[in-house]
Amino acid sequence: MGRIVVITTGGTISARRSGTGYRARATGREVLARTAVPPAVSVELDDLCVLDGPLMTTAHQLALLRRIHEVLARPEVGGIVVTHGTDTLEESAFLSDLHHHDPRPVVFTGAMHPMDGGEDGDDGPGNLHDAVLTASAVSGLGTLVVFGGKVFAARGTVKYHTVAADAFAAPGSGPIGEVRGETVSVHALPRRTPPLPPLPRTVPELPLRVDVVTHHADADPMLLRAAVAGGAQGVVLVGSGAGNATPPFVEAVAEATARGVLVALSTRVPVGPVAELATNGGAVDLVAAGAVPAGTLRAGQTRTAVLSALLASAEPAERRRALACVLGLAPAPATTP
Repeated sequence: MGRIVVITTGGTISARRSGTGYRARATGREVLARTAVPPAVSVELDDLCVLDGPLMTTAHQLALLRRIHEVLARPEVGGIVVTHGTDTLEESAFLSDLHHHDPRPVVFTGAMHPMDGGEDGDDGPGNLHDAVLTASAVSGLGTLVVFGGKVFAARGTVKYHTVAADAFAAPGSGPIGEVRGETVSVHALPRRTPPLPPLPRTVPELPLRVDVVTHHADADPMLLRAAVAGGAQGVVLVGSGAGNATPPFVEAVAEATARGVLVALSTRVPVGPVAELATNGGAVDLVAAGAVPAGTLRAGQTRTAVLSALLASAEPAERRRALACVLGLAPAPATTP
């Protein structure tokens, strides 16, 4: 069993009361000191940053991804745990999974109650214990999310409840395992696409802009066009139903893709895939106009998929091919990590 490196980034697991609310303030050392490390597991701390979940940016996520790869370059490391704010955890975990080539696990966790949670309790130490235990016990599963005693694959896992301690779920598939005491049980293998190549050594100083636009009653494509005019190289269109919008959106998607903008189509419905069923502005027409259907991924992780595809190449056709691979719509090209 190798050493488990705990990379801390802040979030509610490091939060304390501040006025009428709470904010991330504690160092990783303070967070880890409150946790009962599983017996026979050696833990090393890597205190990366202290950020509230909503303040996590693409630049922070790319820095975290690089740190993960740097740590995994050390042969004595057996796995990684990342503590993270729950609001954006699903995005960072999925980004890690998309670029994860190593059999050693990367496990994301966090908390819903602050360190001084009072009568609400403090779920952080228990989640961190379970994440460290999982990182020391599994292999070949990619990036995972461990929360509330459950083990989830990164792909498809979302924050499903705003305040409950058992906040994460994988709609349509469920957890792949569970943690009980000092035992980790895995009963299903994650569905993963072939990993993307590692990020290039240099990425744009200003991270690539990827915007999210949602269809609703009375919606028009003004915000989609504004995103493109504002410099977005990728846009996620969150449709209604099985991924539907209106004919004006079809026109705007065709305009965007003609300019080389990568457009992905998700849905605001909690469970089920994007499906090419409806015309008259529906998914049939949006896909024909150049939008790439995101399958069962929802808005946050679809945006992460688009971001990774943009980072994979500067060529629009290659970016679209990379996105199709990430979404499982096409075989991955032969690459050397």
